[in-house]
This record gives sequence, structure tokens and C-alpha cells, in this order.
Amino acid sequence: MSGNAAELYKLINADSNKKQDLFRQALQDPKGAMKSICEFGIEMNLPVTSKEVKEYLTTIEDLDTKQWLIKARGGL
Repeated sequence: MSGNAAELYKLINADSNKKQDLFRQALQDPKGAMKSICEFGIEMNLPVTSKEVKEYLTTIEDLDTKQWLIKARGGL
């Protein structure tokens, strides 16, 4: 499953509506956003755990994602 987080991130990043929805959700409900990410992974046949998502996000050099993580840090 470890490679699924990277693939799932690519799908989310490519869908601007999905990405914005998750960003907004993360600002108000970080744990709910993580749950949504994991559920989306299942839907896309790319299952991930919240731990895998967290680990993957620490490796990303994307500035927008880094800013989102700072804002959503409490629940992630």
C-alpha cells in the first residue's frame, strides 16, 4: 500500500475541485479530511492508511501542500 499514497496524491492534485474540497475540509475538520482521503483511496482502488498519507505528505515539496499542512496540523 505504501506506493498508493503517491498515486492517490497525483489523482487528487489533478482534480482541482477535489483538491479544493479537501483543503477546505482540512481547515475546518482535519480528521474528517484524512478520512475523506482514505475513502477516496478505496474508491480509486488505491487504499491508504492515515499513517501512509501523513508519511507521504512529509516528503512533498509542493508549497501549497506545505501551507495546507501547517493550517491543518492539529488534526493530521
